[in-house]
Amino acid sequence: MKTIQKIVIVVFSFMLTTKSFSQTSLETVFSNSYKSETAGKYADAIKALKEIYDEKSYEVNLRLAYLNYEAGLFTESTTYYEKAISLMPYSIEARFGYVLPAAALGNWDKVLNQYFEIVRIDPQNTKANYRIGSIYYGRKDYANSFKYLEKVVNVYPFDYDGLILYAWVNFQLGKTMEAKILFEKVLLLSPRDKSALEGLGLIK
Repeated sequence: MKTIQKIVIVVFSFMLTTKSFSQTSLETVFSNSYKSETAGKYADAIKALKEIYDEKSYEVNLRLAYLNYEAGLFTESTTYYEKAISLMPYSIEARFGYVLPAAALGNWDKVLNQYFEIVRIDPQNTKANYRIGSIYYGRKDYANSFKYLEKVVNVYPFDYDGLILYAWVNFQLGKTMEAKILFEKVLLLSPRDKSALEGLGLIK
């Protein structure tokens, strides 16, 4: 019940974020920023939004975060994403957005923390679970990688990305029988797949 009340409060706050400006003026500014973005003029797109900037507007902060990322201004981008997240704590889109500039800056712990927050909000989010599993795999933490990739494969049992990485995790953990079955499933999706054939070659 408390969780529902929190969500209602957040949604109500969201409804109030655009009241500082008329709908028409906001639409015009956003429209102009899209035109500038399409033309590759990110500085102009950012400038247009900054002229009507409202720190309490989720939409404006999210848009500025995205534009700054596209412009290569990664630190500024993370700042705006953080503001958007503070305004809408249950926003998964803002958290997925945040990881882009954070990754570009090499802040992988911050990236991982955002993925953890996403799966806390949405435990079955396959995109976040897969990426957590991938990061742990890259760190050779195969036990934790297994835990998250298992969720992905349970939800999408016949998806290439999840299957191939899950196969390799099983192989790294010494679960060769399971790995063999998974590599063979990958070959049904991608015949003559190099990674799957490599894995099977190591098992045989």
